[in-house]
Amino acid sequence: MSGQVISLSGRQLEAEQLDSLAGRLKKGEVLVYPTETFYGLGGLAAIRSVAERIFTLKGREAGKTLPFVASGLEMILELVEQPSDIFFRLAERFWPGPLTLVLRARENALPDILYGPGQTIAVRVPPLAWLRDLIRRSGALLIATSANLSGHPPADDFSEVYRLFHDRVDILIDGGRTPGEKPSTIIDLTGAEPVCLREGKIPTEEVWAFLYER
Repeated sequence: MSGQVISLSGRQLEAEQLDSLAGRLKKGEVLVYPTETFYGLGGLAAIRSVAERIFTLKGREAGKTLPFVASGLEMILELVEQPSDIFFRLAERFWPGPLTLVLRARENALPDILYGPGQTIAVRVPPLAWLRDLIRRSGALLIATSANLSGHPPADDFSEVYRLFHDRVDILIDGGRTPGEKPSTIIDLTGAEPVCLREGKIPTEEVWAFLYER
């Protein structure tokens, strides 16, 4: 049985559609959706069975952590330990946008299989207004791993993710071709100094210039 395909109209979804999607996510459904980079595979991070299903769908080792997207700063601050001044500066400058920040999470903030080393999470606030609205209505972080099989390139074409997942997920949101090119840049803020774990859409030199150049 194929998952339901929902087409973005004018890059937006109606309030009724968002409420319906949020309700389905709260029941543990899994979806494929477009982001500002590639297509994502996700579901609510608060539900352990959703995370387990996504690991299986991707053929991903359970020890490899998954990234998340949030509706805004407030949602993230409820889940992480008191972040540094650098976090707030980067959030103000680069969010919403393709900058993923690794932060130390509070205890029991998420199912334990979703934590990275040292009880960390990797999260960003996406620039797509409808996606932020969906996450807000759902009330929890949305898993935002790339909609591909583990070890394969991420997909920016809906036809590709449909071929891979149409009969394996509950919902597929068709946003046409996404911007692609590069994934989000990942900066780890859990140490004494920020460390770039992956350079992506936002050049690392731009991040360092913002933080350190006067």
